[in-house]
Amino acid sequence: IKNKGKKVAVRVTIKEKGDEEKAIKAAGLSPDYIIVDCLDWKIIPLENLIANIRGKSKLLAEVRSAEDAKIAIETLELGADGVVLKTSDPEELMKTAVALKRQLPKIELTPIKIVNVKNVGTGARACIDTCDLMKRGEGILVGCQSACLFLVEAEVHENPFVQPRPFRVNAGAVSLYALCSFDKTRYLSELKAGEDILIVNREGGARITSIGRVKIEWRPLVLIEAEHEGRTFKTILQNAETIRLVSPEGSIPVTELKKGDTVLAYISEGGRHFGTLVKEETVVEV
Repeated sequence: IKNKGKKVAVRVTIKEKGDEEKAIKAAGLSPDYIIVDCLDWKIIPLENLIANIRGKSKLLAEVRSAEDAKIAIETLELGADGVVLKTSDPEELMKTAVALKRQLPKIELTPIKIVNVKNVGTGARACIDTCDLMKRGEGILVGCQSACLFLVEAEVHENPFVQPRPFRVNAGAVSLYALCSFDKTRYLSELKAGEDILIVNREGGARITSIGRVKIEWRPLVLIEAEHEGRTFKTILQNAETIRLVSPEGSIPVTELKKGDTVLAYISEGGRHFGTLVKEETVVEV
């Protein structure tokens, strides 16, 4: 059939370990596609098939919902090459298309100048522990005003006193806004395990991950003020050496931050109604 220029697919229903081995053996014959329907156990068999079939044939997972499709595409980090959706529901079809095609646009980060750093005493701050591992230059966008969110770096730097925690961002005062998706902010105090948070890097690349835990503790805080085009923006972070703001060249600990330093922030126009951006609305936040 392949010699006639036609595509060949082999479909295997996975009920037990032997079925998994049949799919791997079929991939050795180099069909264009291996389609698998994992009936009971869905994730472990798919992980095994991704590891053994990738590069031999395109692996497609049969799914019945957008949620199943998302899991299939993310399994073992690499994911299946695609999905075959079995549904008669047009709405589920649309949800699946959105889930598979969703690519977050880049966030435009702006260099802003620090104009003031001031200790403000003790207060409640939140650490956001994610279900991801971040690198240097990556973190979460937070701020006192929704119009300007500072990029706070994850705890990724080695130091003599504490181990790096690349899953964590010490995000600041519990009243701060955090960017949880491209178009929605929430208060740090509202965030809970299992909810989404947006990880952003120095270049504006973004990805959504899940929150693993939120730790709220009382710690010394510092007010940081910055200016851009005549406007003043603020954030309040814990006053400690491990908390750093991302800059165009690297990152700066808040304990070393001084007037004239440049850090990166996400500046947006308009106001927010329950966290959703309304560009036409005027909101004054000081």
